[in-house]
Amino acid sequence: MKITVVGAGAVGATCADNIARKELAEELVLLDIKEGFAEGKAIDMMQTATLLGFDTKIKGVTNDYSQTAGSAVAVITSGLPRKPGMTREELIGINAGIVKGVAENILKYSPDAIIIVISNPMDTMTYLALKSFGLPKNRIIGMGGTLDSARFKYYLSVALNCNPSDLQGFVIGGHGDTTMIPLTRFATYQSLPVTDVLDEATLEKVAADTMVGGATLTGLLGTSAWYAPGAAGAALVEAIVRDEKKLFTCCVALEGEYGQQDICLGVPVIIGKNGWEKIIDYKLNEKEQAAFNKSADAVRNMNSVLTEMKLV
Repeated sequence: MKITVVGAGAVGATCADNIARKELAEELVLLDIKEGFAEGKAIDMMQTATLLGFDTKIKGVTNDYSQTAGSAVAVITSGLPRKPGMTREELIGINAGIVKGVAENILKYSPDAIIIVISNPMDTMTYLALKSFGLPKNRIIGMGGTLDSARFKYYLSVALNCNPSDLQGFVIGGHGDTTMIPLTRFATYQSLPVTDVLDEATLEKVAADTMVGGATLTGLLGTSAWYAPGAAGAALVEAIVRDEKKLFTCCVALEGEYGQQDICLGVPVIIGKNGWEKIIDYKLNEKEQAAFNKSADAVRNMNSVLTEMKLV
């Protein structure tokens, strides 16, 4: 088993570190365009092998995609963050070029790879990958909802003063502050609906905190978060390589499911050896469906930039 992570920045390196610690592959390739950067990160990680007890071989390479040949899964974290004064169109244009080039090179050497997209704007970059390469839809997965759901469960655990692992909860919709939808109605604490133990005002605050979870961390850190995003990417890799048939929220291609089509958006899916294998229908009520449709409209508006720039 061979896995590639493209982008050796904070998120990519954290994802790679989690993959290595869990021994999900015999070989892990960490690739970056910055000379020596991935090599340095790989050596640093390998020097923890005897301390942490893992056997995965981590190899850092500078922009040499031939070293990624035969990868079963490729995680794409490459891209630029939005800078002051940068328009939405400029960010999408730059990152679309990066993601498209990365995916093209990955598939040149690993034509059967399952692609996990972390690069932002994630929903639009997932749609770009889907439209650009003619891959089976199950092999293109956007990570966003997996991270958002983890944040949702964190905020629920704070409100309940409980262990986050005792909670089930999902966030659907777009991976953005105004497009994600925490499904408080379906969240449970050891099978007990959280609506039975938390009042409406508390649940509304949990949902609001979840939606600005990324922005909150950016404000505190001065940069984007990396531990949870990296761990979310690694969790999807683990579900694929171990064929776990595990339920995650992921950004996937919709063809009528949840009332939407020709879009990639976050919905509950089963993840296994074939990528995403099945969409789970949560039977949204009228209010939830309206929120999902509004989220889809916003994401579709972002996707329109790809068409305008002739990128799809």
